[in-house]
Amino acid sequence: MGHKSDWPANPAIYQVYPRSFLDTTGTGEGDLRGVIEKMGYIAELGVDALWLSPFFVSPMVDGGYDVADHSAVDPRFGTMDDFEELVAAAHDAGLKVLIDQVLNHTSDQHPLFLAAVEGDESAAECYLWQDPKEDGSLPNNWLSQFGPPAWTWNHKRRQYYFHQFLAAQPSLNLRNERVQEMHHQEIRFWRDKGVDGFRFDAVTSYLFDESLKDNPPSSPEVHEKMVTFRFVPYSYQDHVYDMLPGDGAAYAENLRKWAGEDAWLLGESTSGNNSLKLVKDFTEEGRLDAMYTVDMPEEGADPEMLGRLFDEVSDLSRYGKWMSSHDQPRHISVRGDGSDRDARFFSMMMAVLPGPWMIYQGEELGLPQPRLSREESVDPVDLIFWPDGPGRDGARVPVPWGEGPAFGFSEGSPWLPMRWESDRAVSAQTEESTLGFYRRALAARKEHGWPEGTVTGHKTKGEVMTIDLDVDGRAWRAVFNYGTDTVSPGLGAPFMASQHCVGDMLGRTAAIWKL
Repeated sequence: MGHKSDWPANPAIYQVYPRSFLDTTGTGEGDLRGVIEKMGYIAELGVDALWLSPFFVSPMVDGGYDVADHSAVDPRFGTMDDFEELVAAAHDAGLKVLIDQVLNHTSDQHPLFLAAVEGDESAAECYLWQDPKEDGSLPNNWLSQFGPPAWTWNHKRRQYYFHQFLAAQPSLNLRNERVQEMHHQEIRFWRDKGVDGFRFDAVTSYLFDESLKDNPPSSPEVHEKMVTFRFVPYSYQDHVYDMLPGDGAAYAENLRKWAGEDAWLLGESTSGNNSLKLVKDFTEEGRLDAMYTVDMPEEGADPEMLGRLFDEVSDLSRYGKWMSSHDQPRHISVRGDGSDRDARFFSMMMAVLPGPWMIYQGEELGLPQPRLSREESVDPVDLIFWPDGPGRDGARVPVPWGEGPAFGFSEGSPWLPMRWESDRAVSAQTEESTLGFYRRALAARKEHGWPEGTVTGHKTKGEVMTIDLDVDGRAWRAVFNYGTDTVSPGLGAPFMASQHCVGDMLGRTAAIWKL
């Protein structure tokens, strides 16, 4: 897909989870004014755009992804004036603004769902309500992605309603015309506020098969690939009826029509089945610009995963690269040993590989994954599977900016405990730190056009992967040493590397050469 005239072809995007970024009011929770205050910091990283996680009115059962009003700012985060000032500040700093759109579901406190509960049949048709079977049991065998059944009983309607995530997040019927018009108006509302694009939450979950047939069992091979959900019953089904029926990818044409041709659109895939094929389907002409899957963070962007990506997705501008987010534990601890070395290894890899790159707040500081006790945790998914949950709360521990008990994040008590080492704070980092390395990697990425490159070949020997790139007629070679042993690529001193090397590469080093 051709890129937008005023967007980079493959932007570097910085994700801000507002609740954990910077608190300017002393509540212990971050806010929009905190993002405004640190806009210069974000711009100085060298990214192209800012992705803002939900700041909409929400009961915050699922960290803001349970939305009760899609077109209003939750007072805990500030006001609409604050949001408009944030967009203006971003544009003044040369940054584009993407915001989340959570179209798959609403909060169970959304006025539309409350009306459905009270008997408004027009509102009820905006969701999926079903009578119980004769014995009172569930309508079918569908499961939520978080493990429990995807059906919850409502005693007022004496029916079950469908939810692909938490019971507090009833799924919308996105084929319903009223729902489509509601979403159209929401998207146009934010475009009129100056938003440049959208990240669509759970875009592969939008449609269900209206036959409501039982899902069949998944094959052992599919089950093993679904790393996030392998330990929950969701992974034991082949989700052919509860998500992504045949017209699922084509629904993205509605999103394009509603957002406009000049908006940059990014989709999140929550499907472990045929994930790379879905990337191609959802990013066909007239649909999304790019899509991202869980493969990279869950497989550690290892040689097998990268080789599959290069072989199956010829145009890497359609695939968003990432390692951490508000939904995933911080990768340098899960896929590394928590060291600066591993933080730089993965950042060099992401900078060199073609395509868009999403950076989650704090990863540029080399933040490891914190451990929280059960009493300190608030995320419902972490608590369902305690102590073996995905660690979403750990990824949401606030960013450390300076010194003091709350590391400059807040003058109050942070909503999640902060126990960072003092050298992780922004104020303690130097040009030789991980933060300085991220800035250099982003600058080199932009200057040398790596994101627009084409992979012309790749091979793996032992724990070393070699990738050949063509960037506008210039040949480059990237080498990723995943192991701990020193290797000799035989290429001399690299153009840039995550660790110092002249001819030999130490373990856990990523480097690139001009050929």
